[in-house]
Amino acid sequence: MKMIIREIRENELDALLELYLHLHETALPARDAVLADAWAAIMNDKNYHIIVAEEDGRPVASAVCVIVPNLTRNVRPFALIENVVTHRDYRKRGYASACLRFAKALAQRENCYKIMLLTGAKDAGTLAFYQKAGFNCTDKTAFVQWL
Repeated sequence: MKMIIREIRENELDALLELYLHLHETALPARDAVLADAWAAIMNDKNYHIIVAEEDGRPVASAVCVIVPNLTRNVRPFALIENVVTHRDYRKRGYASACLRFAKALAQRENCYKIMLLTGAKDAGTLAFYQKAGFNCTDKTAFVQWL
């Protein structure tokens, strides 16, 4: 099958939530107004991009790319990458790498001056994957405060 990289469609929420079970989620969220409101906000935000790799007509990998307007760096935005995931059965086939390349092209199109990505992964393979994709862990120090 041919890999297709594109932005998610509004009717693919269920497929995305199922895919997130291969990230760190342990259960699907409740189908309630909170979820519906969050999905509507995402779908209506021109700066929020959910990128998917499709095979056999369904998303098998995904990454979120958010373009953040900015007042520094000559008023150039920056991009944040989050929720990079590949279905367990499709790993090591280039799907996530393709999603990251799509995100980079999107950030370049929007004139971003940088792309940032944080990962909680500690295993060498995942860290090497991000380095191979062009990210480095030496330019910045990341701090996270969980709320």
